[in-house]
Amino acid sequence: MGDDPGRLYRLDGVAHIACVINDEPRRCISSVRRQQGMRLDERYVSYLQMAGLYHLARLNDRWFRLDEPLVSAFVERWRSETHTFHMPFGECTITLQDVAYQLGLPVDGDYVSGCLTDFHLYIEGGRPAWQWFHELLGVLPPENQVQKFAVNCTWFQETFAECPDGADEETVRRFARAYIMMLLGTQLFADKSGNRIHIRWLPYVARLEEMGRYSWVSAALAWLYRCMCRVANRHVVKLAGPLQLLQSWIFWRFPTLRPSGYDEISWPLASRWSGYNPRISNKGPRVQMARMKIDLLQPRQFIWMPYSALDVIQVVHPKVLEPRHPGCPS
Repeated sequence: MGDDPGRLYRLDGVAHIACVINDEPRRCISSVRRQQGMRLDERYVSYLQMAGLYHLARLNDRWFRLDEPLVSAFVERWRSETHTFHMPFGECTITLQDVAYQLGLPVDGDYVSGCLTDFHLYIEGGRPAWQWFHELLGVLPPENQVQKFAVNCTWFQETFAECPDGADEETVRRFARAYIMMLLGTQLFADKSGNRIHIRWLPYVARLEEMGRYSWVSAALAWLYRCMCRVANRHVVKLAGPLQLLQSWIFWRFPTLRPSGYDEISWPLASRWSGYNPRISNKGPRVQMARMKIDLLQPRQFIWMPYSALDVIQVVHPKVLEPRHPGCPS
């Protein structure tokens, strides 16, 4: 464990971010997020719906910016051992239901798994990974755009920016695959590089019609937990992952911390805050202010009820989330 008994350490002996608050009262995390720059072509919609990712794609079309000071104050209360926020009134955390309602993703289904380095060994037929990439997407990135098993986002966006008019069905499928890989790599499973798309998604986009059988909710939540645990390390300042989910959850569950003027509810729920543009200056003082607001929170200021009890949305089928609110598109 650590050497200083007065400090807060994680179970792995790494100093927790909360232990440096007094030494660095204005410390603020920085977010790593890239807005997916590929246009949502109507010809991709059927594939996105089959994959259960259509609502996530609609979210991507709306600009989103993270309130880093507010999120930083929440990170200070994250405990890696329990995957919960330790608040003045008790513990709380983001659940599978939160992910489903905030991002409009399917809950039920098979687990999402795979390898980051040796996944090509399990490809059907034993083909090399980049050969499969060429078969599925019709093109290979130049060597200077590849880092191990990841491709630069810029090359992806420039190569698959616009699906040609009059394209045949196979070409549309290739562009849809590229769009989905960008969507997964930037919106749900972004890493701290902020500019790479891992090709581990090839086994999934190879069978577009089967992508809907996976529980993208559980995968996204697990990745967010992992990213939160990493940034809870006092030596880490960059936060990646599904950050739109994290911020929207904070706004929905803590009404006193949400911005004013965003009263229109739409589906998925995270779209409510589209266009929110927090100030990027004076982050240090704003972290201190957010920390103080959290310290003063009362139990009644946390909304613990499920969304259905709030009469916002009704789940009519395990894999189909359908909004009840008249302002929510289906």
